[in-house]
Amino acid sequence: MTQTDAAPLSSSFERKIVRPDRLCQALAGCRRPLVFTNGVFDLLHRGHVDYLAQARALGASLLVAVNSDASVRRLGKGADRPINVCEDRMAVLAALECVDHVTFFEEDTPIAVILACRPEVLVKGGDWPVEQIVGATEVRNWGGTVHSIPFRFERSTTETLRRIRAAG
Repeated sequence: MTQTDAAPLSSSFERKIVRPDRLCQALAGCRRPLVFTNGVFDLLHRGHVDYLAQARALGASLLVAVNSDASVRRLGKGADRPINVCEDRMAVLAALECVDHVTFFEEDTPIAVILACRPEVLVKGGDWPVEQIVGATEVRNWGGTVHSIPFRFERSTTETLRRIRAAG
């Protein structure tokens, strides 16, 4: 089989992955209102997928910003975290129908990404009180809304890893 007969080198969903330095350009043509959320999304589970679908329902496009590997390590989730590298976490998220764009951030918080893309809707999971969500003040100042979406499925990567380790 020749290279021309082979499958494309990247899947169509990977086009949703945007480097931070190209984010503004990629979002220029996206439908508004733009919903923004962020997180580690290490071992994607039902809670994540449900949360992202609910977030997407709040606007016309959903941007997910993923903590880089170094950023995850600084969160103190454990020496072996993240389990999946940033590139893989972004690819899995990009494959979800409800996700329009995926990017990453190296810093401890996504504030620079939020300021760059100026979402109309800022969302985090129900474990985040609205007043503690990074970027809430800024988004509200430009007329946007901020939501803490209650969990419908109590799932956690940390708890999943605890159970796996206990069984081993």
